[in-house]
Amino acid sequence: MGKKIISIENLSKSFGNHEVLRKIDFAVEKGEVICIVGSSGSGKSTLLRCINRLEHQTNGKIFYHGKELRDVQKEVNEYRSKVGMVFQSFNLFDNMTVLDNCMAGTRKVLHIPKQEAFDRAITNLKAVGMAPYIHAHPAQLSGGQKQRVAIARALCMNPEVLLFDEPTSALDPEMVGEVLNAMKELAKTGLTMIIVTHEMGFARDVSTRTIFMDKGYIAEDDVPAKLFTNPKNPRTREFLSRFMAG
Repeated sequence: MGKKIISIENLSKSFGNHEVLRKIDFAVEKGEVICIVGSSGSGKSTLLRCINRLEHQTNGKIFYHGKELRDVQKEVNEYRSKVGMVFQSFNLFDNMTVLDNCMAGTRKVLHIPKQEAFDRAITNLKAVGMAPYIHAHPAQLSGGQKQRVAIARALCMNPEVLLFDEPTSALDPEMVGEVLNAMKELAKTGLTMIIVTHEMGFARDVSTRTIFMDKGYIAEDDVPAKLFTNPKNPRTREFLSRFMAG
C-alpha cells in the first residue's frame, strides 16, 4: 500500500446540461480493492468510464503514476492496456473461440509471441474455471461463463488495475455467485481492482475501501467495516438501511 496508481482531482462530467459527476477527488493505491456503490443514476458507471477514457471528463484531471492523462490516442491505448475493464455485457467476439478471445488482445495490442499468448490464456482461464471450454464459442456459454471468460481475457493483458462495471447485473441470479467467487479469488492475488456493484455483501466482505456515491458526488469513502456498520452520511445510512436490516 502507499503507492498511488491513479489519482483523480476535481473531476466533473456533464451530458448537455445534466451534470452526472461533481467534484470527484480520490486516489487508488496499489493492491486496493475499491467497491463503488450507490443508487442507479448516482454516477458510478460514468466515473468508471471516465477512469478508462471511454468518456472524457468535462472538468478536472486524472493522473496515472503522477502523470496527467492527455487526449493522445497512443497514450490512451497504452494506458488502457494497463488499466483493463470488464463490462456488464461481456463484449466477447462471437465469431471467436474462448481461447481466441483471450489471445486476441495480447497478440494484436501487446504483440507477444503466440506461445506466450496461449500460455497466458490457459493460465487465466484456469484461474476462473473456464479452461475446459477453450474451444467453445460464446453462444454455447451461459452468462456466468461468458463473464468469467471476459475476466480471463482482461487478465491476459497483465493489467495493473482492473475495472469492473457492474459485472453481475446482466446475469441470472443463479449465475451471480460463480462470477463473484472468481472475483473474490482475484482480490486475494493483490491485483488492484475498482468495482461498481450492487452486490452489497460482496462489497462489504471483499473491498478494502467502499465508496458510496449519491447524485454525482462521493458522499462517503471509508473501510467497509465502518461504512457498513456506522455510516456517517445520512444518505449512506438510508441507502444501506435495508441491507443492514437483513
